[in-house]
Amino acid sequence: MKTSLLFIICLTLSLGVYAQNEVGKSVTVTINTIKNDTGKVILGLHTTDTFMKTKALQTQIIEIKDGKIEATFSNIIPGEYAILALHDENNNKKMDFSPNGMPKEDYGLSNNPMSFGPPQFNEAKFKVSTEAITLNIIF
Repeated sequence: MKTSLLFIICLTLSLGVYAQNEVGKSVTVTINTIKNDTGKVILGLHTTDTFMKTKALQTQIIEIKDGKIEATFSNIIPGEYAILALHDENNNKKMDFSPNGMPKEDYGLSNNPMSFGPPQFNEAKFKVSTEAITLNIIF
């Protein structure tokens, strides 16, 4: 009886782990163009509902080494997303601006759009479906 119960528990747990792995995919982000190792890079994974409006669905704060970082967002359900990245040189966890409103710290977006004005979700969006994704963001 104990053996049967233990087998059922183990089977249930293993199925739960398998199902969890199938729930979402991963998105790996690399940035190889960071001008120095001062501060950290803050990455935010957004949907159209959160982009430039509210807190990211997932956030990562990564230490810079040799002008590079790599971060992986896990368990992403299929859909459209965008990533905002900020080189937070002074570690205050926010974008700093000059008096004329221009950013003082480097930033980047998924798809590396070259636009003037605020970032736009449609320019930065990418689709998560059945495969893991690797993105390279340029500052």
